[in-house]
Order: sequence, then C-alpha cells, then structure tokens
Amino acid sequence: MESRSLVPQSSNFQLPIAQMRSVFQPAEVERKLAQLSEHEHESLRNTYQRMLERGPERFQVKPHGVPRMAELYESLPNFTEVLDDVKRHVALSQDSRDGLEVTPMLLLGPPGIGKTHFAKQLADLLGTGMSLVPMSSMTAGWLLSGASSQWKGARPGKVFEALVEGQYANPVIVVDEIDKASADAQYDPLGALYSLLEHDTAGTFVDEFAEVSIDASQVLWITTANDARGIPDPILNRMNVFEIEAPTPAQAREIARRLYQGIRRQHDWGQHFDEEPGDSLLDALAEVAPREMRRALMTGFGNARLDRRDQIQADDLPRSGGSRPRMGFVQ
Repeated sequence: MESRSLVPQSSNFQLPIAQMRSVFQPAEVERKLAQLSEHEHESLRNTYQRMLERGPERFQVKPHGVPRMAELYESLPNFTEVLDDVKRHVALSQDSRDGLEVTPMLLLGPPGIGKTHFAKQLADLLGTGMSLVPMSSMTAGWLLSGASSQWKGARPGKVFEALVEGQYANPVIVVDEIDKASADAQYDPLGALYSLLEHDTAGTFVDEFAEVSIDASQVLWITTANDARGIPDPILNRMNVFEIEAPTPAQAREIARRLYQGIRRQHDWGQHFDEEPGDSLLDALAEVAPREMRRALMTGFGNARLDRRDQIQADDLPRSGGSRPRMGFVQ
C-alpha cells in the first residue's frame, strides 16, 4: 500500500534559535566541587571545572513555522507516518513560547530499510545535531547514564556528553538497535531510559559519574529495532511505535533516483555523468536494500568512469551473492 501524508504540505520554513535553556544548576556543581578533597578524583574535578567554565546555557532550537518537508517525504516515502507525527509536534510549538517537544519514537522494521538514515535526516532538518548510541555494542547501562567515579576509568554517559559537552538543550539522540541490548542482573543497558523517556523525570536526570541533575527533558529520542519482542513493555509504553515497511518497488526507484542525484550533485566528478539515471539502473537498484544503495551507486559510478561513460549501467553495480564487480572494485 502506498503511504499518504495526512498533514498539509505547503508552509514556510524558518528555523531560528529561539531561546536559551539551562541544562544544569551551577550552584549544585560548585557544591559538589567544594566537597572534593584536593588530591582525589582528578577526572571528576576536571569535569566540574569544565562545566562551570562552559556554563549551563545551551541553545534550544525552535521552528518559527512548519518546515517544508516535501523533499523528505519524497526521499523517505516509507516514513510518511513518522514525518506526519513530527510535523504535528512542530506545528504545536510554533507561535508560542514553548520549545519543540516530540514524543519518543520507536522505528520498528527489518534491517536495511533506512531507519538510522531517517534519524540523521530528521536531525539535519531540526538543526540540533545527533548523537548515536549503538545498543548492540553495549554491555552495561552506564554508557547511557555514566559510571560511578569510584570505578577506574569511569566517565560520564552519552546523555551528559550530548547536553553538557554539546551546544543544544534539545539534541536528537538515536538509540540504535534497542532490541539488541544485552542485560544481566547487575547491569541493565536500558535502565536509564525508564526515566529519560518520561518528560517529568528526565528534567532531573542524574548522571552517575557527575552526580548532578541534568535537564534532559528536551532531548528528542529516536530508537530503532528489528523486533519489538526484545524490548520491555515499560519502555515500549513510553514511545510512539511506528512499523516501517520496506519501500514498494515504485518507492525504491524514487529513493534510488534521488540518491543518484544527490551523489552526483555532491561531487565535482558528478559533472561527467547524466543528470538522470536510466530506467534499467533504477530497476536494478530497486532490488537493493536502501542502506546498500549508496555503496552500490559508488561502485557503479567508478566502473562507468573507468569505461569513460556518462551513464551507469546495471552491470556496473556490485553483483549479488558476494561476487566482486568488474575491475575488482571494493563492494
């Protein structure tokens, strides 16, 4: 079934920095710093001093109007429902003193359909940058929430880094492959999310390393998963769940066409190639998973250039089954 947007598409796009927001209380940091003895916890001392030097104020990006998102709808056609949800939240925040607040979302679907790519595109649209937390490589919850300074090699977690070390009070944080988080009785990689995904408790989030309250209430959370069965119900209940289907053949062709045009436009060597890809190339790319299209196209551009041709042919793409393309190009 073709996706169809349920929100209006015509509007102006302005994305100014609307206001500043404090992400921690300097007095609390000063109190913690004063409690440290002169010769202990050097790393923690340095963290407090850096916090005070940088100050608590961070930019809070807020759209002035509803952005024109037609290009995203066209380049990510299987994410229409998610884009509609984001657009509604943006509309709520316009012409008011409120910041942009987006309900945490779970993008659920098979590998390779572009879930992480979508998150990056959304972060670019909102202009707040993105922090990626790959849960498949996590073995303990402290990667999100920090580890106690009593432990050797301890450091703050990803949330602290995004807010205190970053520029924005409302960054996009992507928790990738949340269903692959491993947990045992002692460390739960998802433990910090129980409070972080709740707006009220996120406002007083405490990093276990710094042990000071951080305002994470404005963070825009995007999680991805292949299978919801690996996610605890209390986590699922805190998010809007969007089941992302693989693009239809027509949608896949459009994704490939726009990717071809984007790669050609971004490189000076793109001038050597036709502005539009051929139908046979689009047919071949439509059989490739969205996340593999860029790699396949780069191989195709290279092979076509070796033959001094201005158009990529289907045979220029990497062959299926793991065989190598002509001229031994890396796949």
